Amino acid sequence: MRGAGDQLSIGERIAFYRRRRGLSQAVLADLVGRTEDWLSKIERGEREIRRLDVLADVARGLRVTLGDLLGEPVLMEDEDKNDDVPAIRDALMAPRRLSRTLFSSAMSPEYIDPAPVARLVEGAWSSYQKGDLGRVVAALPGLIKTSQGMESASADDAAYRRACAAVSARVHHLAATTLSKIGEADLAWIAAERAMQAADEADDPLVLASAARSGTHALLAVGRFDDALELGDVAAKWLVPRMRDGDPAALSLYGMLYLRTAVAAARQQDRSTANELLSHAGRAADQLGVDANHWQTGFGPANVELHRLSAALDLGDISQVIEWAPRITVDHLPVERQVTHLIDFARALSLVAKDDEALSALLTAEQKAPGIVRHSTAVREVVRSMYRRAPATAGKKSSPLLALAERCGAVR
Repeated sequence: MRGAGDQLSIGERIAFYRRRRGLSQAVLADLVGRTEDWLSKIERGEREIRRLDVLADVARGLRVTLGDLLGEPVLMEDEDKNDDVPAIRDALMAPRRLSRTLFSSAMSPEYIDPAPVARLVEGAWSSYQKGDLGRVVAALPGLIKTSQGMESASADDAAYRRACAAVSARVHHLAATTLSKIGEADLAWIAAERAMQAADEADDPLVLASAARSGTHALLAVGRFDDALELGDVAAKWLVPRMRDGDPAALSLYGMLYLRTAVAAARQQDRSTANELLSHAGRAADQLGVDANHWQTGFGPANVELHRLSAALDLGDISQVIEWAPRITVDHLPVERQVTHLIDFARALSLVAKDDEALSALLTAEQKAPGIVRHSTAVREVVRSMYRRAPATAGKKSSPLLALAERCGAVR
């Protein structure tokens, strides 16, 4: 585990940062437009903050990040001891990446064929969609360094430079998406920015739109919902000329961008905008006609329905999520999407204290993709809440809930 506050609840973290800021409950409550009694109950664990927009308001009042209140990421380590997030950090923050001019004399650019590197990147994307985050984390440091080497060697040949930039955009997009998934929000933002810079250089609307998805992931992870909305909307409109040609890749990227913006709107409690954006995505899915996987989007009618339920969860429509989630067929979708859906279902069940069913959903998700479940901040908070309200028997070593809580780092 990293960080002394990993075992604290969200309410306890709010109290911790409030005291560090020297704020009274009355002052912080006033900053976020709530009552002192409401905040007192949150800090004591008698109430939960169910909406991310409210939690983001509290974070702003405390002048901390959303991630600070959600808790530190769990050290990324799987059964094969893949724990290379520090190596990803080192690759992203390499000083030579900051200035080609300053380090030009120290560089020895070598020609690197982008084609085999591109195949390696797509293989890593496949691992991500299968839920094998450990394999992705292990591959990313080398891929990032290789993409940096390609960029250094591509200054003279314009076509080669664009091809290298396209590969770099895909590498850094994968890094941003993976880092967001495991709670490394600040690193995810660095990777997303690099993805967008490379995509600009690639001069390909599909590459740019795909990279923009990584930006929306990173912005959502840090609670910047307005910015995620703006980026996703601008990128989707950028694709409209390709949409007119019926390009399935463009349809898929366009639809996914609107699904991400719909989630951003829902997290701001903007129901009408969320529904409008879901409708945009739905029309693209209908035009595509099937659940496909162009550019590793997994986009299609079923994915739209999953995001519709995810938006409903953020909007507080818990009964709708519980009723409809089991009815959606997801077995044909990438494992990552299946598992994310199960986590949303478990969150909804937990909010109405259907803890046995929530635990069952999480255990099913863990069987499919242990890395996603065990490194999810949302799962950790759900499991921690269930554990704290469980009967004393849940504390026994034989308890499946305790075992999951320990695997997720929710308890020590």
